[in-house]
Amino acid sequence: MRFARLPVLFSVLAASLGTTAAVAAPKDPSGTWLTEDGRAKIRIDRCGPNAAHACGKVVWLKSPNSPAGTPRTDIKNPDPTKRGRPVIGLTLLDKLAPEDEKFSGEIYNAEEGKMYQVSLEREREAELSVQGCLLKVLCGSQTWTRVPDVNQQAAMVPASEAPASAAPKPAKAASKPASAPKAASAVPEP
Repeated sequence: MRFARLPVLFSVLAASLGTTAAVAAPKDPSGTWLTEDGRAKIRIDRCGPNAAHACGKVVWLKSPNSPAGTPRTDIKNPDPTKRGRPVIGLTLLDKLAPEDEKFSGEIYNAEEGKMYQVSLEREREAELSVQGCLLKVLCGSQTWTRVPDVNQQAAMVPASEAPASAAPKPAKAASKPASAPKAASAVPEP
């Protein structure tokens, strides 16, 4: 007779665990984020029907111009008609859907002209964990840091200081440091 009550007990236990162990909704990744290598700032906003997804675009580059002095473009894009698109303003993240405690979808890597699987997860208010994968096997990750929006930064700089701080610096040769797989680094190398 005691064993007859076990299925009822397991049902009640499973139901209570189902409500308490439910997966939390992902934290909103909206904001402006500096990539781990400091080469770009990506603005992520909510998009799609009912703002259910996340989308992100490049809003700032450490080296916005090519060595020839022209704005960097999407020169590695497999579609020749898109190779003239400026990198600043380029959408890298589009329609990332909430999944468990993160947003998942694809990221465009302008450095290679390829798409990768990506997931974004905010573990802290000022940090965004970005994990990019190729075939869900070869993965790399970066931590992006929240920064003030680009427009806010421009408003904080007095006009008298803007020209002096905007003066171009001579290019210097530097060795390329080891980095995470390219799925996490989505903007062209300066």
